Amino acid sequence: MKVTVKLFASLGDYLPQGAKRNQIEMEYPPGTTLMDIVEHLKVPRELAHLVLIDGVFVPLEERSTRILAEGEEIAIFPPVAGG
Repeated sequence: MKVTVKLFASLGDYLPQGAKRNQIEMEYPPGTTLMDIVEHLKVPRELAHLVLIDGVFVPLEERSTRILAEGEEIAIFPPVAGG
């Protein structure tokens, strides 16, 4: 199945070659979870702060059980600091 993965800010460094504008379409087997993708891209779990699927927030406790579907769009943002 194909999904679009978008990694924002400093997380863009974890995208594989071929990514454009901090996103890439990737192929994964059926049954792939959100955390499978985070681990595949080697994004440290503590840096996957805000996670959205098709614009809907996915709580931390659901990320390892949320199975992805064909065509979904995953957006991952790091923690934001400011002052």
